[in-house]
Amino acid sequence: MSAEESQRAEKSRRGDHFSSDRFKSPAHLMAFWRKIEPATHKIVHVTRARTQIGQKRSLTAGAMSLQPIDEFFLFMTCLSLGLMQRDLDHRFKIHQSTVSRIINTWANFLYTLLGAVGTWLSEAQVKAHLPDVFLNYSDTQVVLDCTELCCQTPNFLLLQSEVTYKSHCTFKDLTGMAPHGAVIFVSSLYEGSISDKEILKQSGIVSLLKPTAAIMVDKGFLVEDCVPCKVHIPALRVQLTGLEVRQTQSIARLRVNVEWIIRRVREHKIFSTVIPLSLTDSINQLYTVACLLVNYQNGQLVKSWASK
Repeated sequence: MSAEESQRAEKSRRGDHFSSDRFKSPAHLMAFWRKIEPATHKIVHVTRARTQIGQKRSLTAGAMSLQPIDEFFLFMTCLSLGLMQRDLDHRFKIHQSTVSRIINTWANFLYTLLGAVGTWLSEAQVKAHLPDVFLNYSDTQVVLDCTELCCQTPNFLLLQSEVTYKSHCTFKDLTGMAPHGAVIFVSSLYEGSISDKEILKQSGIVSLLKPTAAIMVDKGFLVEDCVPCKVHIPALRVQLTGLEVRQTQSIARLRVNVEWIIRRVREHKIFSTVIPLSLTDSINQLYTVACLLVNYQNGQLVKSWASK
């Protein structure tokens, strides 16, 4: 690690840029940066903003006033700490409009870069890393769960009619985790009122499943008639046999893992509160990136990088 990178890592650790506790250590953070740095020369920066419908204007100089690594830190600060853009422009000493462009640019960049890795794992790959706790459900390929994000209610009625739900504006996501803890599927965000069954159909995951596999879901996730494979789900009946009680408890314990993954994503402050309207254009990319980053922050992928 160069002296400059070490200094930046130390700043991150102290919290000068952002809390690096999302990563296992500052070394893991910088290992991740070194992996993506060669691709940063391909970044397509957002350099225009709409002023009126059908009109655009070029933005003023200063849009590229930060080095790529500083733009990366700014993006991670926004994601991790959920700071307002006016706070970020003060911290990084750039114009607020530049902050917005950097966030959108890096959301699109990492969405494309991390998404291109190919996160879905075959049945054989999943079984090769199957934890002992899943031996009674060894055919499980993916553990699924949904989560909702709260957003500011938009003023224009069209969008409001599409995503308003439970008295506020929400988006809904379907996340899939392999038994060993890797995030292997992240759907697009849908309107919050969509049912679990419908989001499963529209997400595209059904086409990835084979009859020899199984999915694990929570009770109430009634999708047996939508998938070509077996479904491990807690029993819904009130009166359960001893075997059903043990199976229900076992599935509940195993599903804690995917709930932990989602909770870790939601620990990014940007998702733990109501998301401002200024970020709704890139919220799909932001949430997907946050989910996929879990694989690099604590998973096996990052261990070999830090050791080099």
